[in-house]
Amino acid sequence: MTRVAAIDCGTNSIRLLVADLDAERSTLTEVDRRMEIVRLGQDVDRTGRLAPEALTRTFAACDRYADVVRRTGATPVRFVATSATRDVANRDEFAAGVHDRLGVEPEVVSGDTEAELSFTGATRELAGSDLDHPFLVVDIGGGSTELVLGDPGAAPRAARSVDVGSVRMTERHLAADPPTLRRWLRPAPTSRPRCGWRGRPCRCRRPAPSSGWPAPSRRSRRWRSTSRRTSRTGSTTPTSRPTTYAGWRSGCSR
Repeated sequence: MTRVAAIDCGTNSIRLLVADLDAERSTLTEVDRRMEIVRLGQDVDRTGRLAPEALTRTFAACDRYADVVRRTGATPVRFVATSATRDVANRDEFAAGVHDRLGVEPEVVSGDTEAELSFTGATRELAGSDLDHPFLVVDIGGGSTELVLGDPGAAPRAARSVDVGSVRMTERHLAADPPTLRRWLRPAPTSRPRCGWRGRPCRCRRPAPSSGWPAPSRRSRRWRSTSRRTSRTGSTTPTSRPTTYAGWRSGCSR
């Protein structure tokens, strides 16, 4: 019987599990389990860096977890970091802080590895059950979401990790708490150039106005007025612009 500790550091929370591992029986007996919200991924989607205040919160949690690990006598310790740490430029600063407090290097796992670990954790105890399988596991995190299909006790058949998580979506779309109706009626901020009517992308690659819906160009206004005149008269004569989405993209007057 070996006492081990595992720390899962995600974009929003950090978790600790201390357990007694019976390698022969492949069983775990829980000794201590903790979770804290540290929001390590604060502003990572916008800046590409771990914020100083986010590192401070995370390192404080690591100090508390280090005390638990020493008190319980757990060894070895495994520290796994996921989406937020994958995406940042100052990863070394984070790794050094973790090593100073816990004596281990954090493993920054890929999206595929995270998906496999999520699937194993969710289905390990279902091996041998009479439940229909394969299982689809959906792990929604703060910075990414993993979708994994497979059978318990076996390698996943298919896995996909996407950069859609609760912290990313909150920072992109919820500027106020509670959200205001005006905010929901406006398009989400984006760094990509957008043009055309109501933010539809255009090949001209010019930026749209910074607030509200982008104003329609003169050409798009002419197209809309021509379309309305045609529909009122019931004429089958083609309009001056195509009515498909591709027609909007075919050109811009700006």
